[in-house]
Amino acid sequence: MAQPRFWTPAFTIERRDDGTILMSQEGAAPRLADTVAARIGHWAQVAPERCALAQRGPDGDWQRLGYGALWQAMRSVGAGLLARGLGQRRPALILSENALDHAVLALAGQYAGVPTAALSTAFSLISDSHDKLRDAVGLLRPGLVYAADGARYGRALAAVGDDVLKVCSVNAPAGALSFADLHEADTAPADAAFAGLRGDMVAKYLFTSGSTGSPKAVINSHDMIARNQDIIADCFRFLADHPPVVVDWAPWSHTASGNKVFHMILCNGGTYHIDDGKPTPALIGRTLANLRDVAPTWYFNVPAGYEMLLEAFRADPDLAAQFFSKLDMMMYAGAGMAQHIWDGLRDAARQATGRDVLLTTGLGATETGPFALMCTDQKDAPGNVGQPARGITLKLVPNEGKLEARLKSPSVTPGYLGDAATSAKMLDEEGFYCLGDALRPADPEDLTKGFFFDGRIAENFKLATGTWVAVGALRARLVDHFGGLIRDAVILGEDRPALAALLFPAEGVMDRPGIMDDLARRHASFNAASTGSSTRIAQMLVLRDPPSLDRGEVTDKGSINARAVIRHRPEAVSCVQEAPEGIHRQ
Repeated sequence: MAQPRFWTPAFTIERRDDGTILMSQEGAAPRLADTVAARIGHWAQVAPERCALAQRGPDGDWQRLGYGALWQAMRSVGAGLLARGLGQRRPALILSENALDHAVLALAGQYAGVPTAALSTAFSLISDSHDKLRDAVGLLRPGLVYAADGARYGRALAAVGDDVLKVCSVNAPAGALSFADLHEADTAPADAAFAGLRGDMVAKYLFTSGSTGSPKAVINSHDMIARNQDIIADCFRFLADHPPVVVDWAPWSHTASGNKVFHMILCNGGTYHIDDGKPTPALIGRTLANLRDVAPTWYFNVPAGYEMLLEAFRADPDLAAQFFSKLDMMMYAGAGMAQHIWDGLRDAARQATGRDVLLTTGLGATETGPFALMCTDQKDAPGNVGQPARGITLKLVPNEGKLEARLKSPSVTPGYLGDAATSAKMLDEEGFYCLGDALRPADPEDLTKGFFFDGRIAENFKLATGTWVAVGALRARLVDHFGGLIRDAVILGEDRPALAALLFPAEGVMDRPGIMDDLARRHASFNAASTGSSTRIAQMLVLRDPPSLDRGEVTDKGSINARAVIRHRPEAVSCVQEAPEGIHRQ
């Protein structure tokens, strides 16, 4: 198998007198189409029988939807949305998991000019109060709310209220429509709407995770999405060599899969297999079963998921051979990857195929489409997020000893729905989107070698001594050092003489015999390797209660919102900061 083709970028770099750096690739990415829907229409004509989307049915067999059938369903359901009064100002809200009907509804909306918003299932199935769901409904004012299973999502549908149309694929409650009822035989209204689409019209809304505040509805215009796909295709040039195939579990309520991967597959005539598994002990078996059926050419997962896959590959060489047989690249995101996982995956690829398979990551945000920076060179260690993609200008601004990253791109959002104040603040005086992230050059003398994530600017603070603390990097090192015993941590110490930390233990860990002795040893070894007051944590407190979704302490992606934890747990904060040096439990 030939090595996949990637870009071969040439860069223009400007260094200003104040230390600001501007970096961009020369040239512009070729355009694929004006809209994602138009690109699907292309494949419906060129390869109507090719499978676009597939998911497991109740009998366990793959249910497949070809490009021709998908195109017709988009037109039919799009007409159904318009017939019920939906449009640019009356979007559709989607509550449930990735599924064929979910995909058809979202794409029908793009075809007919009806924005959709997929909300994290955590807000419907995990939340007790449904406050975030109600907030989303109040902000979007949807004309339709969809849930795949009316029984499973019954409480969430009830929380939405009675003055909005509800649609379910199965178990529709009284007064709700079946998804089949949305199909209209006359597609002319939807066809006319598609012909009148403009690039500045809203295609969808994506809610941010809320890791640094309340979730916001990010406006995704048609042009924003389409131009991001141009940039992706320019980077991953192998997408034009053969239709991409994915087996993907990541939720479409998040930009990584819901924008990047979902649209990437459909824009390039590939096949998206909806993975009904997940990187958890209860559901990883389903992912493994799906990967035994389908060999992906492009694969995405979080580091915890890759660790589970690596264990499976070592136990089942045939699975490893199947997984790597057609693979062009592996991408990870969502958290830092440990070196042993990185090395294990690279070794597994070589053992299975005799060749290297690119393992990499990038950097972006919901507000950037998300694709912005990408590393396409195989590295010996994880963490390098690469260089700015073609069409994107990276601006690095000195900020308290770090380089704050800002981006200008054709795929930056126009703003946030109903939040003009925040929308106005997201750009700097030169029109660059402020990521809030710091980047560190892999080689300060050669920026083309890429960058490493260097923490969130907003979460860093100073000790009473005036020493800056890089909170993100410190927290990541702490969690990694405890080797799976803690799921996350909150770093404390602003304006105090020393650092402290609140620890969220991994599930079941605190029931183990001798666990406090083990934690104490790890605390001591962590501090022994620390280099000064900005990395040494004097006191640690293991919290009793897990982070609360309803109180905003944890986002739907599982990320800890440190400010919310500190705000809602003043007793724990006071306890750990007044405790003697060491590790304690609540």
